[in-house]
Amino acid sequence: MKKISIGADHAGYELKEFLKKELIKKGFQVNDCGAFSYEELDDYPDFIRPTAQMVEDKKVDAGIVIGGSGQGEAIVANRVKGVRAIVYNTENLNLITLGRKHNDANIVSIGARFVSKDHAMEAVELFLSTEFEDEERHTRRIKKIDK
Repeated sequence: MKKISIGADHAGYELKEFLKKELIKKGFQVNDCGAFSYEELDDYPDFIRPTAQMVEDKKVDAGIVIGGSGQGEAIVANRVKGVRAIVYNTENLNLITLGRKHNDANIVSIGARFVSKDHAMEAVELFLSTEFEDEERHTRRIKKIDK
């Protein structure tokens, strides 16, 4: 069973609750880092950093962060050492596949204002099932990022 951390601000709260419920139904262990209620004036770093920290600390296998566009959430997540967050705010699933296969992304940042619940779930399932292509060129690049 995969362990997942998930976090969202007000803009991603409803989608987070949906994804969390669906992932639990599918047998995933989900650690919810908030928000725990809809608060229009909350600040996404308060929920995204703890989500990313769980990935860095290897307490979970992957993370999902959600906001309005997914951009700010990815920026926060990528400030945590060892995190490689990709943005998904379109319906082009190739972004998910390439992010996992070539970059070994360990967090997907979803723009809730740009994708439907069903597309978000499809992207999350693809993200969690796609394996990193452990080719020398990809590994070399990741080592440079981490350096």
